[in-house]
Amino acid sequence: MSIQVTEPAAQWYIKELGLNRGDSVRFFVRYSSGGGLHPGFSLGIAVEPPQHPVLQHEAAGITFYMEDQDYWYLKGHHLEVKYLEEHDDIIYTYVKDEQA
Repeated sequence: MSIQVTEPAAQWYIKELGLNRGDSVRFFVRYSSGGGLHPGFSLGIAVEPPQHPVLQHEAAGITFYMEDQDYWYLKGHHLEVKYLEEHDDIIYTYVKDEQA
């Protein structure tokens, strides 16, 4: 399992959230009527420093991570975060871990 954030996606976060080099973005699980990897849940984001990260990735000087209590959400998958220029937005893609 891993988190991968492309450089263009990281630049989108920097612009949208007003981030500075050295900041951290947490991916966390939240209840949602929409679907993500698990029905009834999706990923939220927060700008906060890591406490107990289990996955992390650095792109454009920003650390993107997931805490231990949210790890269950990605179990057996890799998270890929990409920028969609035509929508000026990002997309989350969940890729099944062939090793799981």
